[in-house]
Amino acid sequence: MEHDALDAGEARYELVISVDARGSGQYSDAEKPLMRRQIYEVLETAFAQAGVGRNAVHLEDRGDGVLISVPGRIAVARLLGLWMTELHEKLRLDNRRERRPLGLRVAMHVGPVRHDSEGICGDAVNLACGLADSSVARHLLEREQADLVLAVSESLYREVVAPGGKFIDPDRFAPARITLKGGEVTAWFQLPGRPAPALGQPTAPSSSTAAASGSPAADEAEDGYEGGERDGYGDGDAAYRAGRDMNVFRDTTFERSVHIGHNIGTDRRKD
Repeated sequence: MEHDALDAGEARYELVISVDARGSGQYSDAEKPLMRRQIYEVLETAFAQAGVGRNAVHLEDRGDGVLISVPGRIAVARLLGLWMTELHEKLRLDNRRERRPLGLRVAMHVGPVRHDSEGICGDAVNLACGLADSSVARHLLEREQADLVLAVSESLYREVVAPGGKFIDPDRFAPARITLKGGEVTAWFQLPGRPAPALGQPTAPSSSTAAASGSPAADEAEDGYEGGERDGYGDGDAAYRAGRDMNVFRDTTFERSVHIGHNIGTDRRKD
């Protein structure tokens, strides 16, 4: 990619795309090169089909994924629309013949990006990577057994997705509040080629409720959980936030009978 300046202190607004493979730790050493080759093949094909030259974007290898930045001269809508459509189609067709179908979590955000000789950095990069790695993106990809899940930031949804456009349908996105290292943010999720996913929304307690004794927020602060990296998450119309006496088990198989919860004595009620 050509740059007018490589000064690390000079930030430029660019589209950041984080691409992560599902369950990369489950691939053997012999399988990982094949997984990586498929990632690059679907990316390269999508870029070509979208009319975006490979040398026009910055691309960094992340082992089980890829980090991409796209300069402002290339329309963001092209990447959100046509490029995502081609990416999903290529991945879907390839997975028909793969013994282990490849699943990708893709996240996008536009913001200031700093380049140096080693790559890119900045809050925009951190946000895109955090969205792709979020538990909502992971769970959604697994729950729906999808080939691809897309997460976009609130600002990108508002400025590019919401107005709509060719290959961009805002009605196919659903919002969720997630907690990242930098704090709580809203992200919008899509399963390309499908209706908007069902995502329960966490309900934030009011300040007066949080201050009340025994409230979830007060209990979290009391137990040292306040500000932790846990997602408010739910399926359908129900939403949950783990804290204190509540644990969340996702994709867990128990091989024998287990007891979950506290033993608080014998129920003395009589029918």
